[in-house]
Amino acid sequence: MKAPDDFNPVPGQPEELEPGVRRILAPNPSPMTYRGTNTYLIGTGDVAVIDPGPDLPAHLEAILAAIEPGQRISHIIVTHSHLDHSPLARALSLRCGAPVYGFGPATAGRSPAMQDLVDKGMQGGGEGIDTDFIPDISVRDGEILTGETWSLEVIHTPGHLGNHIALGLNDACFTADHVMGWASSLVSPPDGDLTDFMTSCQRLRDGSWRVFYPGHGAAVLDPSGRLDWLMGHRNAREAAILERLQHQPATPAELARAIYTETPPALLGAAERNVLAHLVDLAGKSIVSPIGALTPEAKFRLGTQADFS
Repeated sequence: MKAPDDFNPVPGQPEELEPGVRRILAPNPSPMTYRGTNTYLIGTGDVAVIDPGPDLPAHLEAILAAIEPGQRISHIIVTHSHLDHSPLARALSLRCGAPVYGFGPATAGRSPAMQDLVDKGMQGGGEGIDTDFIPDISVRDGEILTGETWSLEVIHTPGHLGNHIALGLNDACFTADHVMGWASSLVSPPDGDLTDFMTSCQRLRDGSWRVFYPGHGAAVLDPSGRLDWLMGHRNAREAAILERLQHQPATPAELARAIYTETPPALLGAAERNVLAHLVDLAGKSIVSPIGALTPEAKFRLGTQADFS
């Protein structure tokens, strides 16, 4: 699914998306961030800042300049601790005095399967972790954060990262990097866990949402349809992996080269991580198994290890 060509906000300039919801685009465009990180300002008295973004002085000044007379920043909420979402939180807190809220530090919410990969020496999944991030106030799934004119429900949505949260505002949801309209979300071990990702997708699918406001790109106006596409996309990748494994065992790298035939060579590393995410998920369901230890370099085959002992 291609990104829309008409999403071109001016970095640093606040845009009102609906009453009490403004967006400021950070000036950090890239293949991973699209036009840049979306910072959201919620409320008209007490203001919640969702995802201050990367540590860029110009973006810090843009956020502060958007606070109007009679307003104050009361909450700084970080959806997850990737380098394009959380680093500016501390500098903003020092300037305005508001505490930083988040699910926990970078390792919070990490699944046992991903922790096992870390213990075996696997490094981060590509987007860059803000390892220094520690919220002043840790939030729980289902917790309600409130200001004078708003309330936000914390929805723990691990998958893209273990400490990832979405935030519900009435029938709108700030989905950060879990659901975006311009691209499918990255699930890259050991940061991302596909089993968790699909569970989080279904949880959001069970809600009655009018609109999703993502961490990058334009608002998603058909939340249910987008989630159906995302889950269908993942199921199609799974089917392609299983079809290849019917012929012979293969490593994640071999599977990525066979399946992602139109992907530029520079992006095959990300594709390989994506395949590994599927293989870890399938191994957890005893549909495939590694030949030997489960590592990024292992060959995988259909069935469980017990079938081949």
